[in-house]
Amino acid sequence: MTAPAIELKGISKAFGPVQANKDISIRVMPGTIHGIIGENGAGKSTLMSILYGFYKADAGEIFINGQRTEITDSQAAISAGIGMVFQHFKLVQNFTVLENVILGAEDGPMLNASLARARGVLRQLSEEYELSVDPEQLIENLSVGHQQRVEILKALYRQADILILDEPTGVLTPAEADHLFRILDNLRAEGKTIILITHKLREIMEITDTVSVMRRGEMTATVKTSETSPEELAELMVGRKVLLRVDKAPAQVGAPVLQVESLRHVDSHGVERLKGVSLEVRAGEILGIAGVAGNGQSELLEVLGGYADATGRVLVNGDEIDLTGAKSDGQSRRARGIAHVPEDRQTEGLIMPYTAWENIVFGYHRDPRYQSGMLMNNALIREEAQDKMTRYDVRPPNPQLAAKNFSGGNQQKIVLAREIERDPDILLIGQPTRGVDIGAIEFIHQEIVRLRDKGKAILLVSVELDEILSLSDRIAVMFDGQIMGERLPSETDQTELGLLMAGVTEMPDKPLIEAVDASLHEKEAREAEQYD
Repeated sequence: MTAPAIELKGISKAFGPVQANKDISIRVMPGTIHGIIGENGAGKSTLMSILYGFYKADAGEIFINGQRTEITDSQAAISAGIGMVFQHFKLVQNFTVLENVILGAEDGPMLNASLARARGVLRQLSEEYELSVDPEQLIENLSVGHQQRVEILKALYRQADILILDEPTGVLTPAEADHLFRILDNLRAEGKTIILITHKLREIMEITDTVSVMRRGEMTATVKTSETSPEELAELMVGRKVLLRVDKAPAQVGAPVLQVESLRHVDSHGVERLKGVSLEVRAGEILGIAGVAGNGQSELLEVLGGYADATGRVLVNGDEIDLTGAKSDGQSRRARGIAHVPEDRQTEGLIMPYTAWENIVFGYHRDPRYQSGMLMNNALIREEAQDKMTRYDVRPPNPQLAAKNFSGGNQQKIVLAREIERDPDILLIGQPTRGVDIGAIEFIHQEIVRLRDKGKAILLVSVELDEILSLSDRIAVMFDGQIMGERLPSETDQTELGLLMAGVTEMPDKPLIEAVDASLHEKEAREAEQYD
C-alpha cells in the first residue's frame, strides 16, 4: 500500500489550561486535496502550525511519506517538502515577485545567479500550473489573486510536495477563486498533496477528495467528500442540525428610509475612496453591498455611521444629515435612528477590557432610562444586559465577563444585541458573520431577517457572496469606490456578480480571469498614481 503523504498520530497541544489539540490522528494520502473544517477554536490552525513547525506538539508523532519526521521549525518543514500559503500573505511589498520567491532560498551571497536560476524555474512553474505572473512586478502593484499565486510559487520553488492553504479564497473574486481551483487541480494531477483549511462548505464539496472535521480540539470524523453533504458536515462541526439556507418570506417594501446621493470621500492619503455613490434602502428590505474588500464598502459604512466626513447628500426618512464632521458622529446618527454593527468588532464595536454589560450599553448610555440622579443606574443596565445575552444565546451568558474573554462569535452577538434591540430605523451591518461559527451564523441571519420583517431598512456589507445572495432583497456591487450595478438575487448569479466585483460590466469575449486581471490592474495603477 502507498504510504500516506502525511500522518499525524496522537497530536496534543495545550496553551496553559486550554487544550487546543487532543490526541489527534489524521492520514492524508498523496496526490489528493484534503479539506479540514471546524468552528472557530476547533484547533485547525494549531494543528497546521504544528505540521509547519510554528508550534511543537506536547505529544504525538509526525510521519511524512511513511518516515517519522521531527519538525522543529518552519525550515525543517520546508526541508521535509511542506509549504504553507497563509491567509495573510508573507510577502515584502516593495520587492519584486522574483525577489520574494528567492528570499531565504538564495544560492549564495551573489544574487545574480540566484535570480537567473529562479527566473527560469518560475517560467517553467508558471506554464505548468497556470500560475502566470510577471516576475519583475513589485508585489504592491499586484492584485490579491496574483499575490496568492506568488505565495504558491514560493512554495513550489522550494520543491514543496505538500501544500497547506489557509482560507485561500477569503479575499478573491469568484473568477479568481475558480482560477485557484484550476491551479489546485493541476497540482493534484502532478501528484502534489494539498491540505485546504476553509469555512466554506461549497468549496469543500467542489474541490476536495476527503474532508476531516474538527470540534473542540478533537478530530470527530474523516469522510470521502463524494459520500457526504454540506448538511452532514455542518452537523458534524456543530453537534446539531444547522439550517444552511436563509429562510425568509418575500420582502414587504415600504417608503425610502435611507437615500444616498453622489457621496464622495477622500482618505488621509488623498485617495478618493467613494466616487459619487448613490443608493436607496427602503423600509422592510435588505440591500446587500457586494465587493472585494478595499473597494469603498468600509468607507461607505464609516461615512454613514458618522466616523468619517464626505460630500454629497444623505437623507434619513427624508431629512438630510450632516456629513462635514461638525455635527457628524455616532451619537448624532443613533439619535436619527441609525444603528451600526461595524466590520471590525474588536476595534470599532467593543472595548475589549470592559465587561459585557458595559459594552452592551456603550453608545446608548445617555438614555434617560439609565440615569439615576447624578449617577447611572448600573443595576438596570446589568439586568437588561443579562436579558439580552440570554435571548441572543451569548455563551457564557455572564455580563460580568470582559469582552476579550468571549469567542469571536459571541462578541458579535453582544454587538448585535446592543444595536438591534434599540429598534433602529436603519441597521448598517458590516461583515456580520466574519470569523463566526456556523451555528452562530444561522442565528445572526435569523435576527437580521427578523428586523427586516419588522419593517426596518438594512444595509448589509459582506465579502461572502453566498451570504449576500441568500440574505439580500436587492444587491448593489461596488468596485473602486463606485456602484457598478444593481441586481435582484433571483435574476443574477455568482459569475455575473463576480465580474461586477472586478469592474467588468459586460460579459467579456476572452477568458473571465483575463478580463478580471486586466480590470484589477487598471484599478491598482489608478490608485498608485493618486498616491504618487
